[in-house]
Amino acid sequence: MIRVIVASSNPVKIQAVFEAFQEAFPTKELLIDTINVPSGVSDQPTSNAETLEGAVNRARHAQSSIPKADYWVGVEGGVQEEFGGMNSFAWVCVKGHHTIGKARSGTFFLPEPIAALIRQGKELGDADDIIFQQRNSKQCAGAVGLLTKGIIDRTALYKHAVILALIPFMSTVTSENECKK
Repeated sequence: MIRVIVASSNPVKIQAVFEAFQEAFPTKELLIDTINVPSGVSDQPTSNAETLEGAVNRARHAQSSIPKADYWVGVEGGVQEEFGGMNSFAWVCVKGHHTIGKARSGTFFLPEPIAALIRQGKELGDADDIIFQQRNSKQCAGAVGLLTKGIIDRTALYKHAVILALIPFMSTVTSENECKK
């Protein structure tokens, strides 16, 4: 049995963590618990560094709050101005007792009307709701789901990052893992 604490009550983040752990450890039974903890960063992180800091803080606060578990997971979505536009991404931090894994999700550029609302102080989810006339889209498909017409939703975007953050817990580097030529 693996006990995982997800530092969020957002169903998208919980589902992404569950699916990632299920794929990474297919023979293990999972117990997923959740807790709301502070990120210690802005409600809408606006840089790569601030977003990573939020994910790490969430995982650490979850571990401090519920120390009897195997893994603590923080997921933080953020935006950043670069390369002539505003892009969106998430950072994931997975803490174990002696190891930490971190990974960033895929990145995509936001349409200018959404970016403009964020520059005015809105969170990405609120900006999406305004532009797409939705309610609480951040707990559903998210910006990526709305923009890709559901081809990639927020759960899928986060799931891959969680799996990548699990690499230090899954991988052993041996010659058996090398590609055969």
